Amino acid sequence: MSTKRTLVVGDIHSGLQALKQVLEKAAITEDDTIIFLGDYIDGWSEAVETVNCLIELKERYNCIYLRGNHDELCYEWLTGKADNPTWFMHGGEATSNSYGKASKETKDRHIKFYESLENYHLDAENRLFLHAGFTNLKGIEHEYFKKTFYWDRTLWELALSLNKELEDDHIHYPKRLKNYAEIYIGHTPVTRIGKTTPQNAANVWNIDTGAAFKGPLTVFNANTKEYWQSEPVYTFYPNETGRN
Repeated sequence: MSTKRTLVVGDIHSGLQALKQVLEKAAITEDDTIIFLGDYIDGWSEAVETVNCLIELKERYNCIYLRGNHDELCYEWLTGKADNPTWFMHGGEATSNSYGKASKETKDRHIKFYESLENYHLDAENRLFLHAGFTNLKGIEHEYFKKTFYWDRTLWELALSLNKELEDDHIHYPKRLKNYAEIYIGHTPVTRIGKTTPQNAANVWNIDTGAAFKGPLTVFNANTKEYWQSEPVYTFYPNETGRN
């Protein structure tokens, strides 16, 4: 029996202590493929330390890092674009403060990390992993606007609203969903629907369990559907508000 696992990590939002805890709980090995769904920063105070940890993890483990909208916003700020007041309101201020203590060498290394992020990952089993979603009925290769991969919320909304009795061969079944065996996303925390565990709707799995707010951080086994969770991330940062 193969011990190789495909592990999916939800949105971290600078919750480094929770990341360390949940990776230990999942007992990651060098045989695993670990897919991080993006939004590594913006929320808690350890933005720089979180990215440092991710860079170090890739030196030992088979890690795939996807691009989240917060990662792109931070990258734009680090590379000299104008301050984004909306970004500051949604976790960017904590990230800015964290980078304020970082060296130029660290910032340069992180810029390369953000530039290396992938918009999506499609594996050999036709399972799609991306931060947010896509809109083109023919699939990711036909998406007109690449930012959709890390900004879209309509894919999850579609999956949640779908009639559970509708068979996938029905003429009304969404063509978007039929392109892939399974789709794994983050971006829209399941705490918005009152949940703190990974949620499945149609063939879409949402692994963002609200780490930036009051929820835990989750590692999910895409093969077995087993998952591991940290303690609620806010408990690691008692003097901070995160994005609450």
